[in-house]
Amino acid sequence: MASWGLQAMLAAATLGAATSAAADPHNVIIFVADGLRSGIVDAASAPALAAVRAQGVDFHNSHSLYPTITTPNASAIATGHRLGDTGDFGNNLYVTRPFGAPYSAAVVPMEDDVALGLMNARYDGDYLGETSLLQAARAKGYSTAAIGKLGPTAIQDITARDGTGAVVIDDATGWPGGEGIALAPDIAQAIRAAGLPVQAPDRGLNTWPGTYNMAGVKVANVEQQAWFTAVATKVLLPRFKAAGKPFAMVFWSRDPDGTQHNQGDSLNTLVPGINGPTTMAAIRNASDDLQALRDALAALGLDKTTDVIVTADHGFSVASRQSATSAAAKLSYPDVTPGFLPPGFLAIDMAAALGLKLHEPTGLDVETNQGFYPKHGSALLGADPAAPQVVIATNGGSDLIYLPGDASKALAARVVQFLTTEDYVGAIFVNDALGSIPGALPTSAIGMAGSALTPAPSIIVSFRSFSTGCADPEICGAEVADTELQQGQGIHGSFGRQDTHNFMAAIGPDFKAGFVDPSPVSNADLAVTLAKILDLDLKPRGKAQGRILGEALAADGAPVSATAHTLRSDPAANGFVTILNWQEAAETPYFDAAGAPGRTIGLKP
Repeated sequence: MASWGLQAMLAAATLGAATSAAADPHNVIIFVADGLRSGIVDAASAPALAAVRAQGVDFHNSHSLYPTITTPNASAIATGHRLGDTGDFGNNLYVTRPFGAPYSAAVVPMEDDVALGLMNARYDGDYLGETSLLQAARAKGYSTAAIGKLGPTAIQDITARDGTGAVVIDDATGWPGGEGIALAPDIAQAIRAAGLPVQAPDRGLNTWPGTYNMAGVKVANVEQQAWFTAVATKVLLPRFKAAGKPFAMVFWSRDPDGTQHNQGDSLNTLVPGINGPTTMAAIRNASDDLQALRDALAALGLDKTTDVIVTADHGFSVASRQSATSAAAKLSYPDVTPGFLPPGFLAIDMAAALGLKLHEPTGLDVETNQGFYPKHGSALLGADPAAPQVVIATNGGSDLIYLPGDASKALAARVVQFLTTEDYVGAIFVNDALGSIPGALPTSAIGMAGSALTPAPSIIVSFRSFSTGCADPEICGAEVADTELQQGQGIHGSFGRQDTHNFMAAIGPDFKAGFVDPSPVSNADLAVTLAKILDLDLKPRGKAQGRILGEALAADGAPVSATAHTLRSDPAANGFVTILNWQEAAETPYFDAAGAPGRTIGLKP
């Protein structure tokens, strides 16, 4: 009888625990600190970020996907797929047939809700072609929201645009005319009831990047992010708790990225670059917003059932605008420091080398001999802009090159040969369909092969990166960049380790405490890991998925071994080679650095 009673008590306790677990399903918040370098975070610079890393899981061997740019990594964070599946190869993409107004051009910026809507319309309602974490959570009855920076926020649930599904709040929320993302009336009313304006604040003094002879911003993006944080903590989280359902939310902090890009601490000089007081204020701003979210979870009694995952879409570098070999740097422009590279230098140099006419993506001619350059860097090359032979989509530390013509194979060899002669080139990758070309590696080697719906680049070029002289090159890394920003401001996009080594950490009931994960991880691993935690079905279409980070989970904990690899191209005629360093764990690749020896931070020849 005593034995039966004990068994009954144990059964009741087990049933009670199961009932409690069912009553309190776990929630997730992904906090993206845009442009946050792993090594810059410590208890003094960013206490809330440092606390998550110290108290939870420190993803020490972390990776941004290459190109190390925002929307490609946003697509990976959203879906758990690498770029070969999502097709989001850059912040600026070649779209073949120009859209209608306001984007009647062959190259379109992806950090824009209207452009994202046009991409969806062209590709059967979802240009990514993969189910995102928020979509899967929404389908299972979770409360879902994405809030923060324009562009990557909407990508987290790219099909949620009419206000009836996930809550999507970004820079354009509440503005007259809108940007294509509807806000449900009850959410708007709740924002007003919390004493907040429905219209998102603009960035104010944080917006202006300066000019070639005037410094940029000296303030962080505090006001705009304070509004996003207030909406999240005073409106969304209380609504989620009141709904009595589990929730999944992505909070995309524009800082430190936006401030680092525009900072005015280092006009035309590489030091202090992105290590000046304005950048440090932006890092602290992101950290404080994370702390506010965690404080709100605790106040609402949600902290014990909510996992908080912190990541950065990419690292960061100082922009260099100097080259000894570029023909573009030897021309004169009214708004470029003499001797510096202008925006669109790659297009200018390539047009000259190939003997092709240069056009804006809209089709207008660019007369470089009259002091002009492509306005935003991207350009079309060829006699007829309606049928270009070469399209260049600028993306900061890397550029995407498309060869849409019939003679693409022969032209690819000429383009690569030209690239190997320029001192600003770090690494070259060529689409597998164009064959093997000396000096370049295939794009499939860096995760560009898959089921993508969008046009794949023919060639990807990463620009040279180098240290400005501090003890840790990842903290004071610089890179040549195809950008409208000034030398000394912030940039990213290259294949140097200063850009691929992003900040990543996690804390919560499903993650280990005080654990330093030595295994390689990337932004493509987050969605699949969280889908396992929340028991969601991502319904993958492509196969280029990340892995479940079992070694970091409290319920799993199995160690994952990794192996290091090096891939080397055949040398070009002048000896130029592209070398790729990567790691592999659980049959999943992680790309560390790529480039020619002496031209890439972190490269191991």
